[in-house]
Amino acid sequence: MMMNEALTLIPALAAGGLLGAIFFGGLWWTIRKGMSSPQPALWFLGSLLLRMTIALAGFYFVAGGEWQRLLLCLLGFVLARLVVTWLTRPMESNPRPPAPEARHAP
Repeated sequence: MMMNEALTLIPALAAGGLLGAIFFGGLWWTIRKGMSSPQPALWFLGSLLLRMTIALAGFYFVAGGEWQRLLLCLLGFVLARLVVTWLTRPMESNPRPPAPEARHAP
């Protein structure tokens, strides 16, 4: 693969990251809003349809018929999932120390 070809694939990775941030960030936001809503099913269903439409359309346009671009877009999407999961994790106010290991069989 030539350097110019590699440089054309970088935007696909970035687009996948953006799609993943929209998808998983939207999921996090939906859970927060839906749990306090009197009609959570509408929040979850509407969010699912919107997030899936954006993600699938994004993958389609980013790939442009090339599997390499689709693969890098998917990689960016998965990396965004890891980042959003890390950023939205609950903070423990009192972390517990790990349990001591048993040194013998009961």
